[in-house]
Amino acid sequence: MIIANWKSNIVDMNQWTHDFDDEYIVNERLQSTIFGVAPPSLYIETMHLMRALNIPGHSALQEVLTGVQDVDHSYGSRTGAISVDMVIDTGCNFAIIGHSERRDLFNEDNDLIKEKLKSLKNKVMAVLCIGETKEENDKGITKDVLKQQLDIVKGLELDQSFTVAYEPVWAIGSGLTPESKDINEIHKYIKDVVQSNSANSLIPKVLYGGSVTDKNAESFFKEEFVDGALVGGASLDGSTFAKIVNIFNSTKKI
Repeated sequence: MIIANWKSNIVDMNQWTHDFDDEYIVNERLQSTIFGVAPPSLYIETMHLMRALNIPGHSALQEVLTGVQDVDHSYGSRTGAISVDMVIDTGCNFAIIGHSERRDLFNEDNDLIKEKLKSLKNKVMAVLCIGETKEENDKGITKDVLKQQLDIVKGLELDQSFTVAYEPVWAIGSGLTPESKDINEIHKYIKDVVQSNSANSLIPKVLYGGSVTDKNAESFFKEEFVDGALVGGASLDGSTFAKIVNIFNSTKKI
């Protein structure tokens, strides 16, 4: 699973899909490969409209899933919020929650993120972001921080599609990344924690995020417990994002 997070960037979707199609290699042996895009919410309808029109040369739109970068846990008189029902009504497939930028810039805590997770249950695939800061990493308390962030799954029966994205805060947009073997170890730890704490002992898919590019993606995808990537800056270019998807397909074990 490879997910593009366009954040609050303007992307020329016509050019993006054209560039993606030019680079993307259809892999017939991997029918289950999933890739999706979380555009700014204002552009979701445009993406769906382009898909409905079935524009020649834009076949990628027929395969790509769409998602939202955040969701609210309630509905009604909540100006500016995006409810789960709205996400479903627009035909989106997944929702990112708990991104470090939401935690930092908008003061979202575990209690709020848990409410969002509960609101998505059995309706929309949840992609829960977790990660430690540089200071926490330097102190050697990464696993403690991640365990605390994963406390929100305690006692919950998680949907089979539930996914975790491990994004070290210090790696996002910095060009820095952990060693592949360290990422693999952390991903195994995340799977163990979720399995131990969820009511239905779910082993989730775990994606890596944080300065993922077409140059370093292969080293991540070759690791046993890395199930894909959440891609930020590199996903703004359709050609680069397609290369990352192609690399994932070529390294995926059948």
